[in-house]
Amino acid sequence: MTAADLGDLTLEYDVHGEGEPLVLIMGLATQMIAWSQPFVDRLVGHGYQVIRFDNRDIGMSSKTQGPPPRRQNVLKSFAGRRFSTPDYLLSDMAADTARLLDHLGLPVAHVVGASMGGMIAQELAIGHPDRVASLTSIMSTTGSRRYGSAAPSLVPELRRTMLAPPPTSRAEMVERGVLALRQIAGPHYCEPEVRAMVLASTERSTDVVGRVRQLLAINASPDRTAGLRGLTVPTLVIHGMVDRLVSMSGGIATARAVPGSRLLLLPDMGHDLPIPRRDEIVDAIHVNAQRAPIRTH
Repeated sequence: MTAADLGDLTLEYDVHGEGEPLVLIMGLATQMIAWSQPFVDRLVGHGYQVIRFDNRDIGMSSKTQGPPPRRQNVLKSFAGRRFSTPDYLLSDMAADTARLLDHLGLPVAHVVGASMGGMIAQELAIGHPDRVASLTSIMSTTGSRRYGSAAPSLVPELRRTMLAPPPTSRAEMVERGVLALRQIAGPHYCEPEVRAMVLASTERSTDVVGRVRQLLAINASPDRTAGLRGLTVPTLVIHGMVDRLVSMSGGIATARAVPGSRLLLLPDMGHDLPIPRRDEIVDAIHVNAQRAPIRTH
């Protein structure tokens, strides 16, 4: 792993394999290592140079300076965009991705994003269309508050998690992380794998403020539907039919918005990348990417 110095921030990243560049963008409060090594290796096997990175305010990338967001600011952000007071927007995080591509000397890449990472990938395709060869949006949504809402039974749990006092020990941080991922996972939840990933994440960073800043960025960012309608890039939308965090309607709305997009709905997938479905997901990403191959020589 190494850090890209982009001037006003640094992004931690790693690169695997050779071939057509493919960027993986992870979601809210989640580090790049949540893209599992077997998942990355299968993409490499398809002939891609796979780039993972920590978004700003997570993992080993730069942390925003200044006082942490206040509880009332977070609560207000759920009431509407005009009440949000973010440090940045998803479009700024998309610009971070474009700057990372510049740092790596890559004019264009296939882009794959999960959850908030899907939102960032959409913003990148809308705001920097020349940088995106193909787009895959996984368990994400358009930004319209009409679609992709969390299950009502999950909302109180999420608010308790996001607004809870900081953990007092690393062990408590690990248990909270495992619980949070269990709450949103589908039927193939694998606790040993999740626990190992959460433990590795706490070894890389114990910051808990960044996730709140990222949440405010999501809540303050505008609806992307109109921008998605103007995309011409080959697009794949993947969503779990039992996703409690971002309901299936978010994926359907995304696919409907992007002309010529393909929609893959998985009946046994929640808000996770279930082990039994990973090969199928990777293969679908590959098929979509090959609709617009990048000439690397």
